[in-house]
Amino acid sequence: MLSIVIENMGLLCSKHRHYNEADNGENAQAAEIERRIEQETKAEKHIQKLLLLGAGDSGKSTIFKQIKLLFQSGFDEGELKSYIPVIHANVYQTIKVLYDGCEELAQNEPNSSKYVISSENKEIGEKFSEIGGRFDYPSLTKELAQEIDTLWKDAAIQETYAQGKGLQVPDCALYFMENLERLSAANYVPTKDDVLYARVRTTGVVEIQFSPVGKNKRSGEVYRLFDVGGQRNERRKWIHLFEGVTAVIFCAAISDYDQALFEDESKNRMTETKELFEWILKQPCFEKTSFMLFLNKFDIFEKKVLKVPLNVCNWFKDYQPVSTGNQEIEHAYEFVKKKFEELYFQSTAPDRVDRVFKIYSTTALDQKLVKKTFKLVDETLLRRNLSEAGLL
Repeated sequence: MLSIVIENMGLLCSKHRHYNEADNGENAQAAEIERRIEQETKAEKHIQKLLLLGAGDSGKSTIFKQIKLLFQSGFDEGELKSYIPVIHANVYQTIKVLYDGCEELAQNEPNSSKYVISSENKEIGEKFSEIGGRFDYPSLTKELAQEIDTLWKDAAIQETYAQGKGLQVPDCALYFMENLERLSAANYVPTKDDVLYARVRTTGVVEIQFSPVGKNKRSGEVYRLFDVGGQRNERRKWIHLFEGVTAVIFCAAISDYDQALFEDESKNRMTETKELFEWILKQPCFEKTSFMLFLNKFDIFEKKVLKVPLNVCNWFKDYQPVSTGNQEIEHAYEFVKKKFEELYFQSTAPDRVDRVFKIYSTTALDQKLVKKTFKLVDETLLRRNLSEAGLL
């Protein structure tokens, strides 16, 4: 009997030992989960939230793609290939806009003869006007590319492209028209420049995490950049992102001062940009948020401003040209910059005037300039953080 009791006691002790080991294992696992959660929470606190805002066609998404190329691993072959239908669509959309615009100018302009397409190209134009109006586009073959190239080189189309002001001709037009043969190759894989020029309207919200000093270095700030659609029907999706923002990067396409909105051709794009910037500045949740204003598309602006005076835009109606060449470009740019500075201070409450506000001249397609600009943004925000921590 005693031996049975002792044996049973041994079994009980053995069971307790197994239970204790199991409990210890579960406790260790729970502790590890808690440690990881704590680490992730701390890491999140050190991530700076950047919001990329601006009207449609301001170049926001090109800036976003540049960040992926500059501070992450870029685009792999699969991602590059995913842009093929986008690029082919851009080609079809461009030639349709130019052909339809040419037809309209031929009917309505006083000197309409220069917009009359040659009879041999008329049929080609009608064909691509129909294709460009579809929701699904055919793959760009060599034969189709040759026809588009023929139409593109028609004197009337070239005149329309040069005039271009009242048309919604995308900025990628010339680049893609000059590369039709390569874009239509059977084994075509887009280059990084093709991807940067590709135009697809942002819908919803996309984000990327990066550090301007490089992803493999421990020093420097870590940023999470959010890009959202700029068209009016997309802006309702912005609001939920407004909380906890370190800085707003607002893109303004300064070359668009003579163009109408894509979604509302009765509204000047620069006027829309002005009103949008003013509205964002007045949002209560941005009381302590830094503002980085990117005066974008400077490369287009410096060519256009010598041909089309700034004062065609109602917001710039008091502008007076003073010179020619580079001096006029600089004078015009400084005028636009001052207009935005005045708008910033007029739209900023007195208790917010000490928040960080910087203006940068940018060309979203220029990788070196974008890299330099983001390093300046990084330095500015780092100084702000050090100042708020009492270390400066």
